[in-house]
Amino acid sequence: MSEIEVQDGETPVEEPQLPREPAAPIESRFLFVDVAALRAKQLRRGAKLRLPEPSADTEPTPRPVKAERLAMAEVRTGLVEWALPDFKAVFDTR
Repeated sequence: MSEIEVQDGETPVEEPQLPREPAAPIESRFLFVDVAALRAKQLRRGAKLRLPEPSADTEPTPRPVKAERLAMAEVRTGLVEWALPDFKAVFDTR
C-alpha cells in the first residue's frame, strides 16, 4: 500500500498540548508583540486554537476572528510558552 492511499478506520487525532502551568506574564510590550506575531503565524498555518471553548452556561460573547487577536488572547492568558535565547557577552580585546 502506498503512502497516498488512506486506510479505512479511525485516524489518531492529536489533542492540542496545553502548557501545564501558565507561562510567565510578559511585561515588555515589544516581547508581547513578538510572541503574539509568531503564534499568529502558527494559527494562520493551521495550528489548533488553545483558547477554551465558551461554555453554554455563560452569556455568549463575540469571539475575535483574526489570527492576530486570537494569538494576543492566548499570550495574555498564558497559554503560549516562550523563552528568550541565552545572550552571550562579546568583548572586544583589541
